[in-house]
Amino acid sequence: MTDRQIGSQVGRLYGVGLGPGDPELVTVRAAGLIGKADVVAYHSARHGRSIARSIAEPYLRGDQIEEQLVYPVTVETTDHPGGYRGALDEFYEEAAARLAAHLDAGRDVVVLAEGDPLFYGSYQHMHKRLADRYPTEVVPGVTSVSAAAARLGKALVEAEEVLTILPGTLPEEELTARLASTDSAVIMKLGRTFPTVRRALERAGRLDEAQYVERATMAGERTARLADVDPETVPYFSVAVLPSRIGLGPAPVAEDAVGEVVVVGLGPAGPLWLTPEARGELAAATDLVGYTTYIDRVPVRPGQVRHGSDNKVEAERAEFALDLARRGHRVAVVSSGDPGVFAMATAVLEAACGDPYRSVPVRIVPGMTAAHAAASRAGAPLGHDYAVVSLSDRLKPWEVVAQRLRAAAAADLVLALYNPGSQSRTTQVGLARDLLLEHRAPDTPVVMARDVGGPTERVRTVRLADLDPAEVDMRTILLIGSSQTQAVRRDDGTEVVWTPRRYPPV
Repeated sequence: MTDRQIGSQVGRLYGVGLGPGDPELVTVRAAGLIGKADVVAYHSARHGRSIARSIAEPYLRGDQIEEQLVYPVTVETTDHPGGYRGALDEFYEEAAARLAAHLDAGRDVVVLAEGDPLFYGSYQHMHKRLADRYPTEVVPGVTSVSAAAARLGKALVEAEEVLTILPGTLPEEELTARLASTDSAVIMKLGRTFPTVRRALERAGRLDEAQYVERATMAGERTARLADVDPETVPYFSVAVLPSRIGLGPAPVAEDAVGEVVVVGLGPAGPLWLTPEARGELAAATDLVGYTTYIDRVPVRPGQVRHGSDNKVEAERAEFALDLARRGHRVAVVSSGDPGVFAMATAVLEAACGDPYRSVPVRIVPGMTAAHAAASRAGAPLGHDYAVVSLSDRLKPWEVVAQRLRAAAAADLVLALYNPGSQSRTTQVGLARDLLLEHRAPDTPVVMARDVGGPTERVRTVRLADLDPAEVDMRTILLIGSSQTQAVRRDDGTEVVWTPRRYPPV
């Protein structure tokens, strides 16, 4: 009986990472444990070959017990009553029971894992079932992610960049969204998923950046531009890599190149309100154009040129962006909220529909509107028909504003009022309130939402008769209820505002 068996009634479980494939990349700790273990376990498909065992073979003694854990299914279908997941769960339970028998007998068990044991590894299924019952140690290993970057000789991430690890088995739409919104990425589990991954990279505008690494550090290693790879030749042990963008600088622009303008909605405030599509367009742009306050909300990216301007030069800003695109630049024009709601999309399209910009590609990427953001904070005041009106009379006479307010009020529509007031426009809120009181009861709920999503957010509900113009500025949006809108205080003390979806018969 060994000293270990005298001091302990059970063996010790080790999840040992083997690295990406080259036996020389096995850590010293891992090699020592493999050589000393009583039992060495490894997973394999039904063909019986185990890459993990082949990596570990130089460190095996030759007289150890080997437990080959053969998967009942890999990607094929099964007639198991629990389906594919049921077949695997049953297999994991049986495999864990086999290892537990050795541990109960006082034998140390090493479970071999390609790469790192807790990174998409089969070992973790044993860990979940055994680690709370037996002394356990996990030995990390070099991942295929690190190996791929090393073989490419390209940095994965630098400074404040974000690295996203994705399984190629995700749905194409999900892959596309995540690839569009991240800085760098590695996509695992290619093989049969390669066509989907390639389409997702292309749809996200990232295909030209993508690199391909097959069997990194192993025999048969291959690297290439992903766009040049034949899908029929891609094995499971391959990854797609989007390396760091830092240091690449702006892409050279051909003299005859035509770029594009993408008008991007930033949402009302902050990164939590930004869609993945918008995030991706901002990252891919060579130039950002917009009101300086809005550009400042976009993270600085090396090689990207930022063109900030005053809020009152929308037409000039639009033409400037289109001129850049004519010279081959990929321009993102940033806009708060949704660019099509009292924002830059109209200015850009107005200029793009005239000479000399008719041939410049223009796209609009939507964003969360201020009205919808404010409504979500209050409850559901926009739950039925509603109208959106700007109280600004800079671009239309006040008489037109008043006429539209009367029409919406007479139709008993909920109203979302944008641009209610500023330092130079102090009368519009009072005028609108008095006009609406001709059609609405004094206790009609009014949601006053300021800086929604921002650091000074304040959302509260007042009666229409109590609406104070002095408390309203350009960062405020007003939601005026209809005759059906309810303001209800719930048992927890919160007040919610909602408009019923059902309207009473007229």
